[in-house]
Amino acid sequence: ALDAGIKESTGSAESSVVDSDRKANSFVDSQPEPFTPDPTPSEQTLPSATSPSTETITPGDRIIVVGKLKDEDTDWVINELPDWQHAIYTVDDPEATLRPPKNKGRESNVYLQYIIDNYDNLPSIIVFLHSHRDGYPRAWHTEFEEHDNVLNVRMLQLDFIQRNGYANLRCNFIPGCPDEIQPFRNPRDEWRTAEHAFADAWRALFNNSDIPEVVATPCCSQFAVSSAQVRKRPLSSYIWFQKWLLETELPDDVSGRIMEYLWHIIFGQDPV
Repeated sequence: ALDAGIKESTGSAESSVVDSDRKANSFVDSQPEPFTPDPTPSEQTLPSATSPSTETITPGDRIIVVGKLKDEDTDWVINELPDWQHAIYTVDDPEATLRPPKNKGRESNVYLQYIIDNYDNLPSIIVFLHSHRDGYPRAWHTEFEEHDNVLNVRMLQLDFIQRNGYANLRCNFIPGCPDEIQPFRNPRDEWRTAEHAFADAWRALFNNSDIPEVVATPCCSQFAVSSAQVRKRPLSSYIWFQKWLLETELPDDVSGRIMEYLWHIIFGQDPV
């Protein structure tokens, strides 16, 4: 279910903060069907980021994507960032105009749903954010003293996103770096449940066994990506990723955390 908090300790003082009050309000379909790997998934190789020519980005050509619970206030996106389009998905309201198929997989489900819904008509820049605007501890993982997503977006260098294809919105490398996910860690740490499931998830998602020894990126699934970078993978890849997310028997905190440490790879960056 949608929950922006981190469920696994990372050794950082910040990493113990969890949005537990939101967890009680979210729901998960408790008995998903077993995930059956596609015998011929479209995903064979991982695309690299390139440097497309920089174009002027107009207000109508950039968007903020947010997943929220029904009782959460996301008016700050509209009121404070009027130069951006917005797509706000409500995960626990079956009557909402924008919603994922079910509330499962945390923010990753919403992010994938937006890409699937709009693959052929993506704005040049897409920013994926959590529903909270600012404050500590709620938005502890957001940059600056105020932990303010509005400031984060206003300071975003759009030309860099166009050139690089992708940027994590968190500059502080803890938690997440230098070696957060080690699928073959020996001896293994019992509390690293996402790490334990990472290798099997990689095989299912990418249909290969080229599993990196180390995966690292600043946490926590808030990032910007160009439409050109998104389209380096076919639409079928994102449909496949969401299918895995919806059908895996892994708990939400595990599947969501696996995706948290895959976004940069999905969008053409090196594992570390």
